[in-house]
Amino acid sequence: MSFDFSKRYDGITGSAIRNIFSLLGDPMIISFAGGNPSPDTFPGEVLSEMAKDILKKDSGTILQYGGTYGRQSFLDVLKELFTEENAVPQDGEVISLTGSSQGIDLMTKAFIEKGDTILTESPTFLGALQTFRLFEADIVGVEMDDLGMVIDDLEKKIIRYRPKFVYTIPTFQNPTGLTMPASRKKEMVEVCRKYGVLILEDDPYAFLRYSGRAEPTIKSFDDGDTVVRLFSFSKIISPGLRVGGAFGNKEIIFKFNLGKQGQDVHTANLNQEMVARYYREGYLYPHIGEINDYYRGKAALMYETAMRYMPEGTRVIRPEGGMFLWAELPEQLNATKLFSEAVRNKVAYVPGTHFYPDGGHHNTLRLNFTMVSEEKIEKGMKVLGEMFKKQIADK
Repeated sequence: MSFDFSKRYDGITGSAIRNIFSLLGDPMIISFAGGNPSPDTFPGEVLSEMAKDILKKDSGTILQYGGTYGRQSFLDVLKELFTEENAVPQDGEVISLTGSSQGIDLMTKAFIEKGDTILTESPTFLGALQTFRLFEADIVGVEMDDLGMVIDDLEKKIIRYRPKFVYTIPTFQNPTGLTMPASRKKEMVEVCRKYGVLILEDDPYAFLRYSGRAEPTIKSFDDGDTVVRLFSFSKIISPGLRVGGAFGNKEIIFKFNLGKQGQDVHTANLNQEMVARYYREGYLYPHIGEINDYYRGKAALMYETAMRYMPEGTRVIRPEGGMFLWAELPEQLNATKLFSEAVRNKVAYVPGTHFYPDGGHHNTLRLNFTMVSEEKIEKGMKVLGEMFKKQIADK
């Protein structure tokens, strides 16, 4: 039978990373391809006891339908986490999300008609690109340097394309690991406010800092209604709980509320309450410290082995936090074509081309260090380095 699918699915093939996972059935493969937090960091025992206690004391409410905005106990936690200078959430300005990726979907649903433009970092998060394409947006990449999105190029493209909003991951960006400094965040807000363009600030990695000093959010420079900020507990408690939140102008968040009603009615009550209690009972920040201690050595080792094994002329971004290491190989190497050979050599990565709105950049790749042991990081990076060097020698 032939199905008459919506044209919005034309050209949508699914996440490149999900497709890569389907190729990695061999347990001997060292995979740097994912973007998952390590299960070793999940506070399963504490959450298990909390879930049991919550259901024992309040099952009638927890197991019933809930409000779309979220449980008040969880919304109060979101307000505290979102509060910064010039950014103090009021009632109606925060909403629970079933993972912060839902916020990307709701923002796009609220503002994008077919053919509207969204500006993104180039490269940027695969999941966001897929969502934007499903809503038939025109996606235009903005140049990046070592400090993130280049503001001069941003302004030029705002003037030229008149986008509905700018999408950015300013802290430990996926895929590059870069962090935008406060001065540039302030400039971004000023430029976008000047032209009446919204900013969607996606901030799921901010707490995963292994060195350096924490930067203020873009939202903290917003004394108006320019920025909508997304936050997630996926990287710091559990991705399986699917709990996050959004903070923005009350009218925008109300549209999120309407859009969410048709998606999932509300984020799971039990999951919201577990996260709220985890925070209220003082577990969250000590746990974040433990996670950072666990990942810090892996991040440092992946950078060190990249510098040691990768071919001369490779540019590697040293991450101060987050989950990824980004590498730009010498121009003559094609990491996209070499992916299959890497898998034959029992190592996987994500070719960088998938993160660019317009493709290209085949000499780039993203490497994840959170899901592999230090022994496998050493072994896998050596294999990749030798493979890339051999390709250069054979040319």
